[in-house]
Amino acid sequence: MKPIGVGKSRGIQGTITVPGDKSITHRAIMMGSLARGKTVVKGYLPSEDCLHTASAFRMMGLSIEEGNRGGPARRTGGDESPELRIEGKGLRGLTEPSSVLDLGNSGTALRLMTGLLAGQDFFSVVTGDESLRGRPMRRVVDPLRRMGAEIHGRQDGNLAPLAVHGRRLKGIAYALPVASAQVKSALLLAGLLADGRTVLTEPIPSRDHTERMFLGLGIPLEIRGTQISMEAPSEFSGREIEVPGDISSAAFFIVAATIVKHSELTVRNVGVNPTRTGLLELLAEMGAEIRVENRREIQHEPVADLVIRSRPLRGIRIRPESVPKTIDEFPVLCVAAAAAEGETIIRGAEELRVKESDRIRTMATELSRMGADLEELPDGLVIRGGRKLSGARCLSYGDHRIAMALAVAGLTADGETIVEGAEWIETSFPGFERLLRSVAQ
Repeated sequence: MKPIGVGKSRGIQGTITVPGDKSITHRAIMMGSLARGKTVVKGYLPSEDCLHTASAFRMMGLSIEEGNRGGPARRTGGDESPELRIEGKGLRGLTEPSSVLDLGNSGTALRLMTGLLAGQDFFSVVTGDESLRGRPMRRVVDPLRRMGAEIHGRQDGNLAPLAVHGRRLKGIAYALPVASAQVKSALLLAGLLADGRTVLTEPIPSRDHTERMFLGLGIPLEIRGTQISMEAPSEFSGREIEVPGDISSAAFFIVAATIVKHSELTVRNVGVNPTRTGLLELLAEMGAEIRVENRREIQHEPVADLVIRSRPLRGIRIRPESVPKTIDEFPVLCVAAAAAEGETIIRGAEELRVKESDRIRTMATELSRMGADLEELPDGLVIRGGRKLSGARCLSYGDHRIAMALAVAGLTADGETIVEGAEWIETSFPGFERLLRSVAQ
């Protein structure tokens, strides 16, 4: 296993950009492949997860070429911002793959691809690595079956590999039991090929990148509060899609610059979609100093520059309604809570137990190893902050966000912190270690 070694930092300083948004990159590849004609995805994330998605569409007959363009670098080290050029063949232009579609470690890709394939007129099998094959899929499979999909898998379709026999789908009205952007997006993608109207209702809003991309591509949606309704378009055309920097990747640097003394950091061109800014809101409640500057919009997605200065934090109570807007940032938010004075209570976050790892248990275990005071709850954590951390040898559990969060924790710990299994970071943030070392004195 590849380790990262981190020592105590004297301050986080500089101006950076982070790689393109992973969620938007997945969706851009999928929608560009279903569009008619050329789609150029600028600033896409060239991570293992997203490259698995592109590879799957190549196996279904699509031409997807990688390249670079000039301009501000998104990848670290001064590389040019990467492009994908996709020659879309329309909603029903995919061809039956001759082999299994392996989506690596990406739950987003597996769940969305299952919805996309359910209405095609061919047979396919989708799977992933050992970690992904253990993540629940029935939350997607059950409503797809109500739409007429034929899907088979282990535990009656709850675990991959999943065999998808393409069928003619019908639109349904469906109330999601929990707010889930992946389930919602899978059903919207299935709705592109369904007869009649698809109506989805969420209990509370989840991230809305799919809806924004549909609208940007000219696909009509009706959105009223937490209800979304649509009818399948006959076709839609490809176009240029610009991918902003990923706020979930920026989160590690935002927290680092907040909790490491003598820090001032600027993160440019990062997405600030309001369904994704829970971390900024919670850190502000804890006392962080984060300025949002140069607000603008790129193809229906809000973008801004963030300026962060170190400040002492205080513990807070994190309510269940804050969870969907912060779901991917909780590992590093736990690090911030461990640095804060007082008690932070996280409730309503049971979804964290079915991510790449059980993120409640893994963060409780590894931060305790470093000297933090945590109590594991069925749906969250109690973190009694303010204790001095000590360097330790920690495990990533095959989870990219756990590995990066522990590296950030190591910046405040006495002695050296070694994070084993850092190779998993490549699934979402190529160049993370190099960028961290460039700003952490």
